[in-house]
Amino acid sequence: MTARLLLIRHGESTANVAAAAAEADGAEAIAVEARDADVPLSALGERQAATLGQALRDHAVSAADSFSSPYLRAVQTARAAGVERPALRLDERLRDRELGVIDALTALGVERRLPLEAERRRWLGKFYYRPPGGESWADVALRVRSFLRDLPAGDGTAVIFTHDAVVSVFLFVLLGMTEDELSEFLRTRPVTNASVTVLARGADGWRVDAFADDTHLAEVGVPATEHQGNARADA
Repeated sequence: MTARLLLIRHGESTANVAAAAAEADGAEAIAVEARDADVPLSALGERQAATLGQALRDHAVSAADSFSSPYLRAVQTARAAGVERPALRLDERLRDRELGVIDALTALGVERRLPLEAERRRWLGKFYYRPPGGESWADVALRVRSFLRDLPAGDGTAVIFTHDAVVSVFLFVLLGMTEDELSEFLRTRPVTNASVTVLARGADGWRVDAFADDTHLAEVGVPATEHQGNARADA
């Protein structure tokens, strides 16, 4: 397997902005303008993504080893960073977590419109709860394990443009975390937009060399954003 992974969350999306507004207004639903796969970057997200080119150069990354979620916001982020197809390989296993019936609802919306689902989530916990028509975090872990098996062997670096839940699950899988360990790790460590997480494989296994590093944004005066999830109630 590849010896180093650069996991990049997409820049801020228009759905991230809409979700923040809905939560602030106490709304039940999020005014998303497109299906999840077609949600684009916001104007700020485009600026954030444009800073990633230098970040990749600082990590001495080869564009030939780049992969992306097929979702528009991830592909736009890769392109803004200077990585284009065919060098950029799209892989549906890197897509965001699917939320099924709770998609486009705020946390309040789930409580009011789907109270039984809200209760079921509390009982099962965030990691194992699968909304009808959607995925649990454990389901995403299966996708990540499959993707990792297909990475080429060697000492190279793979760059992956993806989503915050997927970045988190890469840590869970490669570091051998438990459900509780992942929850505690993420409690005070958000995967910020356009951030870079670096995982490296050594003699003793995988380690985190950098987590959600967004210093490249501060260096050029672009604001960082901490939107949680893919602008949906349970990401």
